[in-house]
Amino acid sequence: MSITALQLHGEGLGAAGVSEYRGATTAARFGDPQSEFEQLHKNCGVYDLGFRAKISLTGSDRVRWLNGMVTNNIRDLAVNQGVYAFLLNPQGHILGDLFAYNRGESITIDTDRAQAEKILATFDHYIIMDDVEVTNLSEQLTALGIAGPKSREVLTAAGIAVPDTKPLQLVTPQCDCECDCLQCTVVRGEDPPHESYEIWIASQDVRKLWDALLAAGAVPVGSEALELQRIVQGIPRYGVDIRERDLPQETEQARALNFNKGCYVGQEIVERIRSRGAVHRKFTGFVADAESHIVAGTKIVTGEKEVGEVTSAASLQLETGPKTVLLGYIRREIGVPGREVTIGPAKATVVQLPVSESVLSGIEHSGLEHSLEQHSA
Repeated sequence: MSITALQLHGEGLGAAGVSEYRGATTAARFGDPQSEFEQLHKNCGVYDLGFRAKISLTGSDRVRWLNGMVTNNIRDLAVNQGVYAFLLNPQGHILGDLFAYNRGESITIDTDRAQAEKILATFDHYIIMDDVEVTNLSEQLTALGIAGPKSREVLTAAGIAVPDTKPLQLVTPQCDCECDCLQCTVVRGEDPPHESYEIWIASQDVRKLWDALLAAGAVPVGSEALELQRIVQGIPRYGVDIRERDLPQETEQARALNFNKGCYVGQEIVERIRSRGAVHRKFTGFVADAESHIVAGTKIVTGEKEVGEVTSAASLQLETGPKTVLLGYIRREIGVPGREVTIGPAKATVVQLPVSESVLSGIEHSGLEHSLEQHSA
């Protein structure tokens, strides 16, 4: 198991615990995960993204080749813009998910370290006579993330001038940063519910950048709060919510699919599903007005009929009472927002993703003394 660059340079970092997360060892918490989660909604949290792997594709065939490998449109991707995509097997099942960024003379692949080995092996299998060179940059390049309504303010205070950008757009900012790093790349996040940014930086400079962002007003956030944020936002995690047995349309991630781009591995199955009708299951969210110790794999029931299963769950203590937020798959005809179902010992309601602030009423006013109990797989 790899250790993130921030952890390697982490003397005096102040983490209250470390754990494995998405293929790397990183800070699990710095204090109360509930308080850290609130910072991502009310202020600005900074967190380690060293659990993400960076892979570079170069060579004259890189665009054509990758366009034939993944589910989204690489051919027409503008320079300094990214897309989210799936990597499929010929049967249309999902081998992994990734972001691909057009860097002009190269393409940067961003994925979890837990997936990197499998994705690299798949790339190697399909590069035959193509002019494509694959380089794993994960040890040389790492990243920090910041999120929350004060993210831009914190970047500015840290001396990192970021212009207005679109989601998944990269910029090389003008920097007057006390961290004295040579260069960084800032990527605008997909942003639900507030602005977020990734800062890609050389591994040896990450601690200086971390300290500069803290000095500018960001609050340190660990992986436990990040996981709660992920679940509330309804973002599926490969290996937990997306498995190799799942089909792309079952995941409800339309942002990963392009139906006008031409052929790619697994396209025949994806197109057949689109032309012949929807799949039977769908990925969605659930909220229970109780603290329920539900784990991944718990069956979803309506009446006495099993209609789905949970893939991720997190319990949250609020001033208005405990709630359990869940992600999972359910029969499509049952998975209508507002529908009541039974999950383990709890009654739950199907909700639209991302889970809205109104559904989690009181979350922005909850006291910092409340604790978060995570049950994600």
